[in-house]
Amino acid sequence: MHLASVGISKFCFLFSLALCGLLLLLIPALQPPTRQVDQPQPRPHIQPARLGPSQHVRAHVGETDSATELTMSSLGRTEGTRDDVQSPKRSMDSSRGATPVGKGGAFSGFRSRDPLDFKDIFIAVKTTRKYHKSRLELLIQTWVSQAKEQTYIFTDGEDSELHRRTGVNLINTNCSAAHTRQALCCKMSVEYDKFIESQKKWFCHVDDDNYVILPSLLGLLSSYHHSQDVYLGRPSLDHPIEAAERVKSDGSVSVKFWFATGGAGFCISRGLALKMSPWASLGNFISTAEKIRLPDDCTIGYIIEALLEVTLTHTHLFHSHLENLQKLPADTVLEQVTLSFGGFENRRNVVSIVGGFSLVDDPTRFKTVHCLLYPDTYWCPKHKHSHIN
Repeated sequence: MHLASVGISKFCFLFSLALCGLLLLLIPALQPPTRQVDQPQPRPHIQPARLGPSQHVRAHVGETDSATELTMSSLGRTEGTRDDVQSPKRSMDSSRGATPVGKGGAFSGFRSRDPLDFKDIFIAVKTTRKYHKSRLELLIQTWVSQAKEQTYIFTDGEDSELHRRTGVNLINTNCSAAHTRQALCCKMSVEYDKFIESQKKWFCHVDDDNYVILPSLLGLLSSYHHSQDVYLGRPSLDHPIEAAERVKSDGSVSVKFWFATGGAGFCISRGLALKMSPWASLGNFISTAEKIRLPDDCTIGYIIEALLEVTLTHTHLFHSHLENLQKLPADTVLEQVTLSFGGFENRRNVVSIVGGFSLVDDPTRFKTVHCLLYPDTYWCPKHKHSHIN
């Protein structure tokens, strides 16, 4: 009996080993066939196309507006390291070489080409009724004649005869004719609202003693994009102005900011102008100016630099009667954006440029500049001489 049980145990053991061996042989046959997966092929190496600085900027602008605003607000915030824009003609003239813009060329990464035409620019000229004859008619005879549809003259009195004779865009602001802070801010408020209504890309303000060199202005603005935060101009001071902060606080603290003097002219992109709306549109500009008790151009700088924290881009291409215009090199006069002339107290403060007019015939030198830019103008001396012959 014992031998029989031992024999059965051995048989079971051997049967188990045989069964396990059979299963091991059958496992590979029972598995589903493995699918062959194509291995990814290496991608061909393509040399990336090189983009110019303007193309890089355009790509960033298309991605997000906030990136653009961050770039602008982060440039030149330290006092004494302001961006200085030079003549666009010089910077684009390959024979002279590119002129770096900004400290260390930092600003060149921000500038972006904007397909621009004269019709995209809103040029506001601030004047007063008593200067229609002595100042305004000279502008209409010279540079305004080349940009009549783009130029809007803001005054304080009706002059139907001038409008009928010249066809200029003459806007009566109904502001006071006095040269006071309130009157100046009243006109600037109307200028701002008219620009917003126009849907144009750029707002440029000048005074009635400025000559605007239109090709230079177009070249300068074309270097930026109107959707970016751009504030271009020239300060009349060598330091930021300080004022009591009465918009964000009760006036117990002060704020420092730069502003571009209106006497030399300044330009603001539409993107930035729209952000000024809470403090500038529909009469708000006047109330903002009253709170800080500063003139129109200072209030513009306050809104942009102090409230919106956008940096003024300093440029020496804008000129006012406050500077010594005789020091401007004669061979660079036609490359500037705006020119001016001295008033009654300093009639000799004009640009030193030689042309077809004497100082007696052209005391402001505006006619001389104009005939160098537009020699085919019918009243230019060379044109007159050719007709005589």
